[in-house]
Amino acid sequence: MKTIMRYILAAVFGVAGVAHFTRTEGFTNIVPHYLPFKNFIVKASGVAELIISFLLLIKRPGNFLKNVINSFLMLVLPANVYMARKALPLGNIEVPKPLLWARVPLQFVLVKMVNKL
Repeated sequence: MKTIMRYILAAVFGVAGVAHFTRTEGFTNIVPHYLPFKNFIVKASGVAELIISFLLLIKRPGNFLKNVINSFLMLVLPANVYMARKALPLGNIEVPKPLLWARVPLQFVLVKMVNKL
């Protein structure tokens, strides 16, 4: 079960990482307005997600990697809150506000999944 969960997480991070490069504008829009270098933040977080995905694919993470992944999830949490508060579209897709708010606790579900690996 842990292996299946690890591969699911790897897929989630991999798809999200690729999306940072294929849908850069949509991700740039959800970076809070008070942060500079939005394009850099989007691309750097995309690279981080791709690296996390790769590492999850090749082996079960130890405590250090789990802490890195969970720290990353908490670092991107403000973008999810900002997106929900401002009811921002996901690229050109209008997402209902309740679904935008549902992404916020999803970060904590992902943390719990990472901790169970």
